Amino acid sequence: MQSKLVLIDRQALQAELQEVFDARTVKTLLNVLDKVVAQVQAAGVTREDFSELKQIVAELAKAQRRSEERLSRLEETVAALAEAQRRSEERLSSVEERLSRLEETVAALAEAQRRTEQRVEELAEAQRRSEERLSRLEETVAALAEAQRRTEQRVEELAEAQRRTEERLSRLEETVAALTEQVRQLVASQQKIVDDLGGLKGKVLELTYHNKAAAYFGPLLRRVRVVSLPALEDELEARLSPEGFKDVLLLDLVVSGQPRHLAQGPEVLLAVEVSSVVDEEDVTRARRRAELLRQAGYRAVPVVAGERVTLGAEDEARQHKVVVLQDGQSFLWDEALAAWVA
Repeated sequence: MQSKLVLIDRQALQAELQEVFDARTVKTLLNVLDKVVAQVQAAGVTREDFSELKQIVAELAKAQRRSEERLSRLEETVAALAEAQRRSEERLSSVEERLSRLEETVAALAEAQRRTEQRVEELAEAQRRSEERLSRLEETVAALAEAQRRTEQRVEELAEAQRRTEERLSRLEETVAALTEQVRQLVASQQKIVDDLGGLKGKVLELTYHNKAAAYFGPLLRRVRVVSLPALEDELEARLSPEGFKDVLLLDLVVSGQPRHLAQGPEVLLAVEVSSVVDEEDVTRARRRAELLRQAGYRAVPVVAGERVTLGAEDEARQHKVVVLQDGQSFLWDEALAAWVA
């Protein structure tokens, strides 16, 4: 349909309206203007009048555009506010979440605080008990320190007593050493006396056996006779080594006779060693010197005589068949005679 807007530039107006309104609104406005133009024409309105109307419409359009701009800005503002509201809500939601977490944390801290307070109470009680134990320990330590002090004092006293004791011991040791030396000298003197007495007693005993040979040796031999070694010197010296000759001359006593229980027995010589106490050495000397007489060609039997005989001497005599005379009693005669004369 042909537009009735002949008094105004329809295309220019449409262009201006499109800058402000959407297509539907522009179409509606153009239809309304067409009706207005028709009424204006019917009313005999001139172009000048319409120009004024156009100007008014243009001003209205401008005002509308400004309103649209303000509306756009308002929409933008509203959109910005909505976005801000959304962010606020998000932030609020985040705050609520954080607040919830914070509440949970606070609750956990409260529980931890309760447990801590309980632990503090327990520690306080433990501390109290520890302080009690510490007090008792301090008392014990103090008592030990006092005991240690008394002990040290006692140790000092004992050390002083020990020092005095050591001094007394030193003096006593000196005295004992002096006494020991005196005793040693006394023992040596007594031993010399004993030796002298033993030697003297041996000499006396030797003379007794020499003088009473028949009494001592009569139970063993017939025709008992004491033989003088000088009477045998020539034969002994000729038949023995110098050492053997000298040794055999040291015999205490030589007795000859015939064994009493042998009717036709040969004459024998008894090589006698006399000692107050007969020991192993006496048995050994008697046996050795009897051997020397046998080497010189005599039937010799070793004999030891004395008041006492040691156990060692007895064993030695039994082993080597040596006759033993003790206080007039004879032992091992038959064994010795069989071993040395047969």
